[in-house]
Amino acid sequence: MAARKILMITGDFTEDYETMVPFQTLLTVGHIVHAVCPGKKAGQTVATSIHDFEGDQTYTEKRGHNFTLNATFAEVDPADYDALVIPGGRAPEYLRLEAGVIAAVRHFFEAGKPVAAICHGAQLLSAARVIEGRTVSAYPACRPEVELAGATYADIAIDAAITDGNLVTAPAWPAHPAWLGQFLDVLAARDTTRQAA
Repeated sequence: MAARKILMITGDFTEDYETMVPFQTLLTVGHIVHAVCPGKKAGQTVATSIHDFEGDQTYTEKRGHNFTLNATFAEVDPADYDALVIPGGRAPEYLRLEAGVIAAVRHFFEAGKPVAAICHGAQLLSAARVIEGRTVSAYPACRPEVELAGATYADIAIDAAITDGNLVTAPAWPAHPAWLGQFLDVLAARDTTRQAA
């Protein structure tokens, strides 16, 4: 597969695994990944949180690592990127209030580019109003937002993922093998489509 240029939109208290693992995995297989956060520059960090499933009625939350951004949100143009990754955690809750983030998310859907969102990343998809008529997975607590945005909520296992066209979603970080595997398949299929054209 040819190297693709991928934008990751993240922010403070993004979920640690859902940020670090896809960022490192996509780099490992040869893609270029630019991680950005509104209001921050390349070289600055976002705080991460670790969400775990320990038998309580919801996930527990602990302080994670600092994740270093390698690009500046104000300087990137979504049109320059082949795909988008949206991690979960607390960041999507406030990132959806940023007009520039919403515009960026909409660009990838309007252009039919691959998008991978996990866990609370669905909050950005719902706010951008890009999932109407789609089948979307997310953390179960985000189900009302997914459905209010006109999508069908995919009630799948926590370690599963689902692909609907160019969109790959999953409920939480235990799904990384399925989620990232399906996202890589979508990226590879886009390569095949480009070659055929």
